[in-house]
Amino acid sequence: MKKWTSLMSLCALFIGLETYAQDNVIELQFERLISNIQSEKSIIESTATNENHSTLLNALRATNLDKVLNYSGEFTVFAPSNLAFEKLSKATIDKLYNPENKKLLKAMLSYHIIADKLSASTILKAMCRGNGIAKFTTIQGEKITATMRGIDIVLTDKSGNSAIIVTADSNQSNGIIHEIDTVFIPEKML
Repeated sequence: MKKWTSLMSLCALFIGLETYAQDNVIELQFERLISNIQSEKSIIESTATNENHSTLLNALRATNLDKVLNYSGEFTVFAPSNLAFEKLSKATIDKLYNPENKKLLKAMLSYHIIADKLSASTILKAMCRGNGIAKFTTIQGEKITATMRGIDIVLTDKSGNSAIIVTADSNQSNGIIHEIDTVFIPEKML
């Protein structure tokens, strides 16, 4: 019941904001202007300058996914922080970074990328339309499910691994980055 109440509160907030914005056209135009401001950097260029994502950057470079995330298309990256990678066991890290397991590392990283630009508000609106649940397809071809826990957006992969978006909406020239607190590693990869 608490989960449903939180979702309904968010939906009511969105409806209220939409109504308020219609009454205040100037403020709405200002908000759109701010939300459309994008970084001059690509996702990879931004990741390279963020000390909190150095482990992710190294993994993307090791699998050549850095080249994909430098294209001009629109992507959403659920970017595990360095702290998220530190939660993994040494055995898991060793296995993933073994040069013989490059395909495994690439598949794991592909669970964190969607070929579309999804802002936090887009994710929330999709959850409102989906009765509290929204599903998005990663470039790996698997689904990531978004739900709410309190005020947090929680992402869950098909194996039941969950991550919370801790920093949302870092706009880039070719998409958006949401920092998450956990690395998605499907069970079949371990």
